[in-house]
Amino acid sequence: MEPIRFLHTADLHLDSPFKGMSAAGPDELARLQQSTFAAFDRFIAYAVKERPDFIVIVGDLYDGEDRSLRAQIRFQQGMQQLQKVKIPVYLSYGNHDHLAGRWTRVSLPENVHVFSEHVEQKQLTIRNETIYLHGFSYPQRHVKEPMISHYPNAADGIHIGLLHGSVAGDAEHAVYAPFTINELQSKHYHYWALGHIHKRQVLSQEPPIVYPGNIQGRHRNEQGHKGFYDVSLTPSNTSLTFVETSDIVFTSLTVSCEGIEYADDWISACQEAVDQLTAEIGSVVVELVMEHTEGLANDLARSEVEWLDILREQYEDMEPFVWISSIEWPLIRDTVVSNSLLEPVESTLSGWETDDWNDLVKEVYSHKAGRYLEALTPTDFERLKQQAAALLEDEMWKEG
Repeated sequence: MEPIRFLHTADLHLDSPFKGMSAAGPDELARLQQSTFAAFDRFIAYAVKERPDFIVIVGDLYDGEDRSLRAQIRFQQGMQQLQKVKIPVYLSYGNHDHLAGRWTRVSLPENVHVFSEHVEQKQLTIRNETIYLHGFSYPQRHVKEPMISHYPNAADGIHIGLLHGSVAGDAEHAVYAPFTINELQSKHYHYWALGHIHKRQVLSQEPPIVYPGNIQGRHRNEQGHKGFYDVSLTPSNTSLTFVETSDIVFTSLTVSCEGIEYADDWISACQEAVDQLTAEIGSVVVELVMEHTEGLANDLARSEVEWLDILREQYEDMEPFVWISSIEWPLIRDTVVSNSLLEPVESTLSGWETDDWNDLVKEVYSHKAGRYLEALTPTDFERLKQQAAALLEDEMWKEG
C-alpha cells in the first residue's frame, strides 16, 4: 500500500511567558515570547507546502489553562490555513490547557477534530485505507490515572494512539497519565504519538512510540533544535523525518581563555565564539562556559555580572537575536581553602534528596509569583548543590 503520511507535533506552548528570563529587558523578552508563534508559523508553512494526509497535535497547545486570547487567535488562523488546503487535524489537550480551565472561547474550523475527556476513537479514510485514531483530552490539570487501560486493542485498519503522558516511574518529570512501553506495545497499534516530554525521543521502534519534543525551547533545560516529525506509515514500515521549527535555540558554548590576560581580549574571544555559533544556527540564548582560565587574573573571573552586561550590550537590537544568559567560570584559587571547614557543608548538601529540596523551596512556590516559575527538576537540584558549594568555597577564599 502507499504510505499514509502525517505530521506529529505536541507541546506548542503558544504564548509561553518564558519563565526564568527575568534579567532580559522588555525588548528581549518580547522577542523571546514571539518565538513560540514563529515556530508555530514554520510548522503551518511546512504543512501547507507538503500537504500531509492529516496532522496530530498531542496536548499543551497553549501554555496555561487560561489560554490567552492572542494564542487562541494565532492557533485558529493556523488551522484556517490548513482548512484551505483540506488537511484534517486531530488534537488533544494536555495538563497545561486542560478542559477545566477558564478562557474566552475561540471557534475552530471544521477540519479540526478534538478528543473529549474520555478515550475515544476517530476515523478517517485515506486512499481506501481506514485509519483509526485513539486519544483523550485532560479533563483537569492532574491526570494521575494510567489512561492506557481505556485504549482499545487494535483490530483491522491502521491504528494510531495519541497520548499526552509519561513513562511510569520517570523521576525527571511530573508523571501524568503514566504508562509502560509494554502496555503500549500490547495494544498492537501501528504508531504511538506521544506528548508531554519536551525532549525528542523514540522509546520503541516496534511499534514506533515517539515524543517529538516541543517546537520551541523555553529555558536552559530545553537546549538544542526543536521541531516535529513528518511520518510515513504502512502496516509494516515507518519512516520518521525530523523537521526543525526553532526560532531561537537555547544552547551552551565553551570559550577557551588560554593565553588571554586582558579584559578586551577576553571580550573579543567571547564575541568571536558567539558570532561563529550564530552563523551556524541563527538566533540563540546561550550560556558561556569558560575553560583554560589558569592565566587570567582573578579579578576578571570575579566580575561576572559586569562582564555579562558588557557582552549583552554588544548584541542589542541585532539579528540574529543573541541573549547571553550566564557566564560560568571554573573557580580560580591561589590559596588552599581548608577542607575541614567545607566538608561538613558539602556532605550535608550531597545528602539532600529531592524531597528536602522541595521542602526548601516550597515557600517560594506557594507565593502568588510561584505560578510564573518553572518546576525544579532533579538536574536543577544537582546544579544548585554544585553552585552552593562553589559559592561557599569562593566566599571563604575571599575572606582568607
